[in-house]
Amino acid sequence: MLTLHTKVDQAAQIDGELILPYDLREKSRLRAALASGEEVAVLTVRGSVLRDGDLLKGDDGRIVRVRAADEATYRVDCTSPQGLLRCAFHLGNRHTQAQVGDGWLRIRKDPVLKDMLAGLGANVTEELAPFEPESGAYSAKFGGGHHHHDGHAHNPLAPIPLRQKIHRPGDAQ
Repeated sequence: MLTLHTKVDQAAQIDGELILPYDLREKSRLRAALASGEEVAVLTVRGSVLRDGDLLKGDDGRIVRVRAADEATYRVDCTSPQGLLRCAFHLGNRHTQAQVGDGWLRIRKDPVLKDMLAGLGANVTEELAPFEPESGAYSAKFGGGHHHHDGHAHNPLAPIPLRQKIHRPGDAQ
């Protein structure tokens, strides 16, 4: 079985495609099948997310392109930027992952959220579409867990929580 374990920036040749919904692209350990049907194991760094177009190198040197699968989503449109901002606020307040587009939002299909958004005046339509939610303020993209070596100070968009060691009764002192 092919093991995909390293992200690469570019490749002269693409040897296969791995089409996955977002919930599987969030996993760091995964057994899946390429579009060709070949089984693969995906082993990535914990906490990383595979994005549409990412390239993964296998243990045999082959390169596979990741593709975001179409999934059941809602597209959220509003008649004003303020209305869309209100919807984004209420989705964030519920810790709902959202994809931000140019004048629209996309969320996973959820009838309760659909009713809430309609109550806020949004036009909510079902779509079968790739889901690419925002990374979040703590992702490496925005400074969390990412260190710059260019001599300039970079401040993350939000404070990064410190990881605390959890003391368990059986731990040596």
